[in-house]
Amino acid sequence: MSRHDRSRSLSRAAAAALAIATMFALTVLITSSAQAQTYQVLWTFTGGRDGAFPYAGLTWDRAGNLYGTTQYRGGNGCYLGEGCGTVFKLKHAGSGLTMSESYPDYLDLRDRNRSFDGPEAYGWVLNPLYNFQGDTDGGNPMARVIFGPDGSLYGTTQNGGNPACSSFGCGTVFNLKPPPTACKTALCPWTETVLYRFSGSDGANPQNGALLIAPSGIIYGTTLMGGAYGHGVVFSLTPSQGAWTYSVIYSFTGGTDGAGPYSGVISDNAGNLYGTTCGGGYDYSGAVYELLPSGSGWNEKVLYSFTGSQQDGYAVCPVGGLIFDGSGNLYGTTGTNPYYITGGDVFELTPSNGSWTLAHVVVINGGPDGAGPVDSLVMDAAGNLYGTMVSTGNPPTGAIFEVSTDWTVTYLYRWSQGGADAYGSPIFDANGNLYGTNFFAGQNNDGVVWELTP
Repeated sequence: MSRHDRSRSLSRAAAAALAIATMFALTVLITSSAQAQTYQVLWTFTGGRDGAFPYAGLTWDRAGNLYGTTQYRGGNGCYLGEGCGTVFKLKHAGSGLTMSESYPDYLDLRDRNRSFDGPEAYGWVLNPLYNFQGDTDGGNPMARVIFGPDGSLYGTTQNGGNPACSSFGCGTVFNLKPPPTACKTALCPWTETVLYRFSGSDGANPQNGALLIAPSGIIYGTTLMGGAYGHGVVFSLTPSQGAWTYSVIYSFTGGTDGAGPYSGVISDNAGNLYGTTCGGGYDYSGAVYELLPSGSGWNEKVLYSFTGSQQDGYAVCPVGGLIFDGSGNLYGTTGTNPYYITGGDVFELTPSNGSWTLAHVVVINGGPDGAGPVDSLVMDAAGNLYGTMVSTGNPPTGAIFEVSTDWTVTYLYRWSQGGADAYGSPIFDANGNLYGTNFFAGQNNDGVVWELTP
C-alpha cells in the first residue's frame, strides 16, 4: 500500500495551491555541508504491537523517557487490516537486555518471518501504552502526545470517534492515564478516556498539531476539516468538576481568514493564540493568524498571507505550526501539503506597531525534485532553528536541517533509504542531542525513532 493510500484524509482535504519552489531567499543563502554528526536508530518499528508509521514527533517526561504515536498498526483489523495506531513509551534501560525484555512481542514478530535488528543493541525498551481500535475510542493519531498538569497524556486522533460522522469517523481528543501503582510489569496498559468526539459541524479530522494546555487547564487545538464552513476550526475544552465543555472558538471561512489548519496553536503571555492555515488568505496560499479573546468570544486577525510569489520565496501552505523566540518574533515553515510536497521554506515574522513583517525567508530544498518541512521548528539557546523534511525525489529521502542565525541552511543528516520521510518535529535533550521519528524507514519500512548527536 502506498503512502497516499495510507493517508486517507487526503481524499477529503481540499487540494492546496501548488507552486514550484525556486532557489530564492530574501536573505543571502549559502547551503552548507553538514558537520560530523552521529546518527543512530533507537527503535525499529515492526508493524506488530509496537505499531507502524510514526507520523508525529516525540515528547519527554521528567525521567528521560520518550513518548510518541504511530499512525497505523498495533493490532489486527481496523480499516483493511492496517491497524489504527498506538501510543508508545521508550525507556532507556541500558545495554545487555535480552530480546524478550526489549520487545515482548518478539515471538509474534518471528512467527511472521519479519526481519528485525534487535533493540537490545540500543538499550531502549518499548512499551505500547494503548492500541487504538478505530471505533469510538479513536484511530490513526497524527499528532504527538503531551503531558498535562496531572501527569497524564493528552492527544488527538485523525479518525474514529463518532461513527455517524463518516465511514472512518471524524476524530477524537483523548486522555491516557498511567496504570495504578499496584501494576508490577512493564506491559500494564494505560487507561484511555475520550474527552470529545468530533461530529463534523463542530470540526473534523485533527492533523499534526499537538494540543496546547493553558495554565488555566483549558485545552486548545485545531481540526483540518469541518466547522460552520467546512474549512476547519480552533476549539477549546474547558475542565469543570471532572467533565469537559467543548467550544468552537473560531470556524475558518475559507476566505481571507484562512482555511485548513493542519497544525495546532501556541499562546503568548496575554493568552492570545497563534497558528497557521494551509489554504485561504488574501492570495489563497495560506496564512498566519492570531486569535484574541474578547467579551463576546474570539476575534481573528491575519498577521500574514502568503502570496506564492517571489516576495515570500514562492512559499505556499504553512503546514507546520509556529514558535516564538525571546523577543516575540514568530518562526514557521511552509510546504505545499504533507502528501504532495514540492518545496518549502522557513520564515520569520517580526512585530512592529501592531503589524507584522516578513523579515526573513529561506528555501528548504533537499534536492532537484523538491523537499520541504511539514511540522514545526525547534530552537536552541543560541537562536538556531532545527527541523525535518520530506522529499519527492526518486527515491524520496528526507533530511534533518539547521537554519543558523545568519539564515544559512545546513543539512545535518540525509537518509539514504528511499521513502525515509521525517514528518514530525524534532526535540532536544539536555545535552543538545536531537530526537525524532521517520514515517518510512528501517528494515521493514515501518518507521524508526532516531537520535542525532553533534
